[in-house]
Amino acid sequence: SSSSGDESLRDRRARIQSRGLPKQKPIEGVKQVVVLASGKGGVGKSTTAVNIALALAANDSTKEVGLLDADIYGPSIPKMMNLKGNPELTPKNLMRPLKNYGIACMSMGFLIEETAPVVWRGLMVMSAVEKLLRQVDWGQLDYLVIDMPPGTGDVQLSVSQNIPIAGAVIISTPQDVALLDARKGAEMFRKVHVPVLGLVQNMSVFQCPKCKHETHIFGADGVRDLAKTLELDILGDIPLHVNIRESCDSGQPVVIAQPQSDA
Repeated sequence: SSSSGDESLRDRRARIQSRGLPKQKPIEGVKQVVVLASGKGGVGKSTTAVNIALALAANDSTKEVGLLDADIYGPSIPKMMNLKGNPELTPKNLMRPLKNYGIACMSMGFLIEETAPVVWRGLMVMSAVEKLLRQVDWGQLDYLVIDMPPGTGDVQLSVSQNIPIAGAVIISTPQDVALLDARKGAEMFRKVHVPVLGLVQNMSVFQCPKCKHETHIFGADGVRDLAKTLELDILGDIPLHVNIRESCDSGQPVVIAQPQSDA
């Protein structure tokens, strides 16, 4: 029948396409990899990644957690985690992650000067990502949280296709422009067979510190509506609060600085 013919054609296409894909190889010593992504920049993805890594460790002190900054052009994890310096090398020539608050961290920011721009073409970026994935001695980690760069380009595809990923978390503000890109990010992970664990709505509401009036600066419930459309879970709402910004800028993320706060 024509339907069975179509099915065999699809299977054949899938087999041919899979030949060109790299074989997924786990990162040595790492049990679970969770990637944090956003289609659009400036939605608080790195801030959320840092606090999720710290929260995983805080929720269960028996778990070892690592944080990988895969944003080659704009690494922000060193500042947020209050880390400076170059990683030491092991006898096997692997880089040792820098550690703070019990979290092992690796970032391009440790390998270049703080003010130096990364003016590289795609191949050099991919080589750097490969080194950050494969040439780091993570020890034994229960969770590795990867802070992805914004977009759906080479880095996202390379990470998704080279290592087994337990799940992806999509960060977005409720703004329509951000939601368009967040949807693309979610669809990209589905295409490369990475489970999307859910969406986080960031900067969801602003409360005036004086009169306590609440304002939805970026719109209300946009991410919730997108989650319904994509049949995904909402993992949480994060308010637009000065403490979240100030704590990350000072290198003491809000999970460390104010663990009992609403944020």
